[in-house]
Amino acid sequence: MFQKYDVIVVGAGHAGCEAAVAAANMGSKVLLATMNMNTIAQMSCNPAMGGVAKGQIVREVDALGGYSGIVTDHTRVQFRMLNKSKGPAMWSPRAQSDRMMFAAKWREMLEANENIDFWQEMVKGIIVKDGRCVGVRTSIGLEIESKSVVLTNGTFLNGLIHIGEKQLGGGRAGEKAATGITEQLLELGFESGRMKTGTPPRVDGRSLDWDKMEIQLGDENPSKFSFTDTPNLAKQMPCHITYTSKEVHETLKEGFDRSPMFNGRIRGLGPRYCPSIEDKIDRFSDRDRHQLFVEPEGWNTCEIYVNGFSSSLPEEVQFKALRKVEGFENMKMFRPGYAIEYDFFPPTQLEISLQTKLVKNLFFAGQINGTTGYEEAACQGLMAGMNAHLAVNDRAPFVLKRSDAYIGVLIDDLVNKGTKEPYRMFTSRAEYRILLRQDNADMRLTPIAEKLGMHGLESRVENLNQKTDDVKSILKYVQNLSVSPEEVNSLLVEKSSSEIKQKQKCISLLNRPGIHIVDLCKTIPHINSFLGKFNEDILHTAETGIKYEGYIEKEKEMAEKMDRLESVFLKPDFEYNKLTALSAEAREKLSDLKPRTIGQASRISGVSPSDISILLVHVGR
Repeated sequence: MFQKYDVIVVGAGHAGCEAAVAAANMGSKVLLATMNMNTIAQMSCNPAMGGVAKGQIVREVDALGGYSGIVTDHTRVQFRMLNKSKGPAMWSPRAQSDRMMFAAKWREMLEANENIDFWQEMVKGIIVKDGRCVGVRTSIGLEIESKSVVLTNGTFLNGLIHIGEKQLGGGRAGEKAATGITEQLLELGFESGRMKTGTPPRVDGRSLDWDKMEIQLGDENPSKFSFTDTPNLAKQMPCHITYTSKEVHETLKEGFDRSPMFNGRIRGLGPRYCPSIEDKIDRFSDRDRHQLFVEPEGWNTCEIYVNGFSSSLPEEVQFKALRKVEGFENMKMFRPGYAIEYDFFPPTQLEISLQTKLVKNLFFAGQINGTTGYEEAACQGLMAGMNAHLAVNDRAPFVLKRSDAYIGVLIDDLVNKGTKEPYRMFTSRAEYRILLRQDNADMRLTPIAEKLGMHGLESRVENLNQKTDDVKSILKYVQNLSVSPEEVNSLLVEKSSSEIKQKQKCISLLNRPGIHIVDLCKTIPHINSFLGKFNEDILHTAETGIKYEGYIEKEKEMAEKMDRLESVFLKPDFEYNKLTALSAEAREKLSDLKPRTIGQASRISGVSPSDISILLVHVGR
């Protein structure tokens, strides 16, 4: 009935979809197994992609040949570049998507790939022979052979939904939980834990008073995620902002005695940086109000997502409190918010390739590794899919360093540090933020993907070559150009910058705070005649190279120093317990995690600089 596959991907969420296309586009024959073909790439929580640090990840996924950026560009209803008032390292793209169009576009792109087959059924377990994963076993007893398996089960592993005092088995509202896999992995020697996440109520937009809320529009000239030629966004939907109040908080507190979060029924830890509304009220008791983002679910629906009101309180308490929010006085609810508990497997049990240490050719990606967020899941899926393909073809794993990508930071954090709460990416987690900008993800990563053999990159490579040439042209032009006081002083006065008294190189002016290439284009016609032909994103990349040249070089030097430690490899069978000069904690952590390199060892919590010095001496460095 089934052929033998190169890669079987279990789960068709954001991680599973990216894993499937990554392996397929590298040449593997892939089976994507899901419990429900109608919920492929479902946006289970908020209808948005990107945001601070997350937007950088989506662009990196796109640069490596993933589809999340393309799908988002085709289905977005609003686009905003966040943090534009800050430095370029902090700029982060974010898009609101049409939830139904998003899932439909993903399925369309998956079905267009001839290397991907589908199977709709629960996978109950994996097949292991001689310490190697060789297939999966389904709920009706089918055994499907493969050379590798990627588990991307999301919140479905023994998922338990909480609404007040009610408990429902399920991996998502209206969908059953997945059973069997956790129990088998525990028998194989894996360690598991429980985590919690939540989602807000969905409400009827026709019942809201929009005039009482602050409107939040998209960018006037919206950019996009993908480096391919995806459609421009001609029309946008607005989001809105409103606030809770003391009265709302008092109403919510009426249900605290029935809250599963406070009465101990939820054992899993929830996301620190995206707490429920009851958690916010409890933790920030001095705050009189909290901001709510009122977000549309799509072009052709009145369903609204109430971002910031995640809750597991009884549904009647949620309803009563929401009706006291300004603009929600006559609100009608589609469904209440809920919390969900699920199994995860501490990611310290993984190699840096996301292959498990206990079972060869078995890979984990997404929330099974303790992360939260579509973007974090998508990038893990992409890396797991690529590495599953490489593993079955006896090729070295693909590893991104912390200086290569936010993806590298995320995976390195997970594997070396682990996580006791849902892991979310932030710009502050990356040491090399100026190198890892959203605008240069293609320049950093697309050549690597092409070299690895990722198919379908022709248009990306063509666009990248053109972008590289354009940036070089801009830099050469600016470096050789001088401007006179008559041409530029009016702009300098307007920008509260000191006037010039004689001709100056254009590049020296661009090194001043607040002076940008687009300003020079608007002020000086002959500059605009040359630079005006380049789009704003290209101009931004070139300008960043000029303004931050010193910082960029400094970060490169730091990265090169760290790379030296990454090039000192440690043997998998290194007996740390015999190295008594190491601290007891270092011996325990190093024996448990078995880092590949000295650099990786240096980032393990509890391993001190003196421990690293001892290791360097021991390996002859």
